[in-house]
Amino acid sequence: MDWNHVSVLKDEALEYLAINPNGRYIDATLGLGGHTAAIAEQLESGEVIGIDADRDALSQAQARLESQTDRVRFVHANFAQLREVVEERNLESVAGILADLGVSSMELDNPERGFSFQQEGELDMRFDRETQTLTARDIVNTYREQDLVDIFREYGDEKFPGRIARIICEQRKKQEIQTTTQLAELIRSVVPGRFKDGRIHPATRVFQALRIEVNDELNVLRQFLRDAVEVLDEDGRLVVISFHSGEDRIVKNIFRELASAGHGDILTKKPIIPTEQEIAENPRSRSAKMRVFCKHQ
Repeated sequence: MDWNHVSVLKDEALEYLAINPNGRYIDATLGLGGHTAAIAEQLESGEVIGIDADRDALSQAQARLESQTDRVRFVHANFAQLREVVEERNLESVAGILADLGVSSMELDNPERGFSFQQEGELDMRFDRETQTLTARDIVNTYREQDLVDIFREYGDEKFPGRIARIICEQRKKQEIQTTTQLAELIRSVVPGRFKDGRIHPATRVFQALRIEVNDELNVLRQFLRDAVEVLDEDGRLVVISFHSGEDRIVKNIFRELASAGHGDILTKKPIIPTEQEIAENPRSRSAKMRVFCKHQ
């Protein structure tokens, strides 16, 4: 268990949530519970509901937050089901909602989940293995070449989507691509030499793109953002931390639409980013961007 898991932009998120000790909050992406724990510490009669699609994450967060269970509730759901979660608990509204869109270190570091090219595992990448059927292995071995190109370009900002899609399609004719390391080595074999050993592994963007496609993350995010603002109290705050340019663009644009329609104000003129010290202590935070919306009726 990684009890030293570091939550990205934790202090900044708490500052913008402006915690009311008696308020009700939702951590829509519980993970290992770092943000939830920080919110719970500031509560008196209030509570925080932690939502996660991953049962493994839920069980580990429950163990981590055992001393705070009087202020924390745990819910197995995708954050696109936010409205259902609120309705099932007969909540009229909540004071604040936080969503950290990054993949938890627990998921990345578990080879069985297939999120990482650092260790060999089957190409899976599903957040919820109970209800989701599409896997990264399915995508790599069955999608048309042009569809792979589009996914790698749009979801991964990949520089060489055509080369990579082509080699995947050539390889799968000979043998199914089954594991993370198989795919990573295949990608590495076709990128230009100067990109093979850079600071970022050449498979990084493709793995990100596959994860987003497997979990339909961008459509889920659009649904979540609109529902989240609806269930907030007057002056309630929505804090979103993204790690990918496509995610950040969606957050920025939907916040602008909501503000233009008179539903509230954007509190962050520019996204909040980690300090150099935070990046040094937690390299996974380097691409994080936080945006905040405050609702008005």
